[in-house]
Amino acid sequence: MRNIIQAAFTRKNLDHLADPVRNHAGNLCKELRERVDFQARGLDAALRALAARGSAREAVVISTCNRAELYVACDEAAATRQDLVHFVSDFNAVSAADVAPHMYEVVDLDVARHLFRVAAGLDSLVMGEPQILGQVKEAHTVASDARTAGPVLNRLFHASFAVGKRVRTETGLGSGAVSVSYAAVALARKIFGDLTGRNVAVVGAGEMGKLTAIHMKAQAVQHVIIVSRTMAHAARTAEAIGGASAAPWDELDAVLGASDIVITATGAAAPILTKAHIEMVMRPRRNRPLFIIDIAMPRDVEAAAGEIEQVFLYNIDDLQATVRENLARRASEVARAETIVGEEVEKFGAWFRSRGVIPTVVALRERFEAIRRAELERLDFKLSALPPEARARVDEITHLIIEKLLLTPTEQLKSLSDADTVGAYSEALTRLFDLGEDNERRNVEPFPRNRPPSRR
Repeated sequence: MRNIIQAAFTRKNLDHLADPVRNHAGNLCKELRERVDFQARGLDAALRALAARGSAREAVVISTCNRAELYVACDEAAATRQDLVHFVSDFNAVSAADVAPHMYEVVDLDVARHLFRVAAGLDSLVMGEPQILGQVKEAHTVASDARTAGPVLNRLFHASFAVGKRVRTETGLGSGAVSVSYAAVALARKIFGDLTGRNVAVVGAGEMGKLTAIHMKAQAVQHVIIVSRTMAHAARTAEAIGGASAAPWDELDAVLGASDIVITATGAAAPILTKAHIEMVMRPRRNRPLFIIDIAMPRDVEAAAGEIEQVFLYNIDDLQATVRENLARRASEVARAETIVGEEVEKFGAWFRSRGVIPTVVALRERFEAIRRAELERLDFKLSALPPEARARVDEITHLIIEKLLLTPTEQLKSLSDADTVGAYSEALTRLFDLGEDNERRNVEPFPRNRPPSRR
């Protein structure tokens, strides 16, 4: 029966190594993080290179910032394991001796369990993060286009999509913001509801402010403007966000007056916005609400500014508390998500185990069908006197008899869970019904890459 192997070089597993400043192992860790990257040359190039080696009949590659995973279906598990190490080494120009200690592998249903957990967000650095399911789907799409995903991996990956969907709809694992920047967006939506058409100002050109602005922009806000003491920094951040603009520091008050949402992240030693300053900004706004997210440390905005009517002030402590609550809520959903994974592994396992008897079942059915047709042909001279409707009925009845005779044996064979028992039953049926030659041919499947490309 065909094996499934998942070999992974997971960058987060390198964190146990010592600080790279202190020893050679740490330097190697940093180097490997940067060099084992299948995205750099493209997943399709990686798939073509892997297919050309001939050790795997099917292959899918998942490559993200935290993981590089190879999923293959093969006939010779031991030989393929060794070849995968050399493939990672050759493709990324990294010594096999350096790669091997940081790779791990699982086979068959353990592969299914791992992939299902990945798709569900259970194996992510941030529990329940939604991006990974899209990345898994994209990896499968690339493999499908490259003709390296065949019947086994197609079934495995489509099952993983179903797991991801079930976990997200039947549990709360992916609910609630678990980053400070996204928590800010969630709070803004509580204040304003739909953020479409809102104006956002980012005071400071740092990374945290930029991330929050990017999340805001994804909510279809009308405009994002960056204000910094250094105009060049503001312009560079605005360009990185895309579709944002920059303003000099002396226009801060005008920008605040025109904004609905203000994100402050300057790194200043003292507050840049006092209560009196915010009161002055609010006078011409005529009670139009102002949502201020102070994610600086120390704080950019005086706490007393939150006392002003229609000013909604939140600081990083508020956001981190929201993040902690959401992480705790997600953690409580893990058990239910793991149960879903277990259920889907059992379903996939039943199909996977049944593949071992499929060639025997097909050969048996074809043998019975051949006998049925031979007998009908032998009796053709007697049946020729019957009207066409009656002859068609005879053909239908004999076909149904074959189906009923084979129904129970087929179900019993497909329900077998032990590989040795499957092999013994298949061998017995092959000998009893002389299925040998046909059955052997059915166990040989061409590598999907040899198929002509589909027309789209």
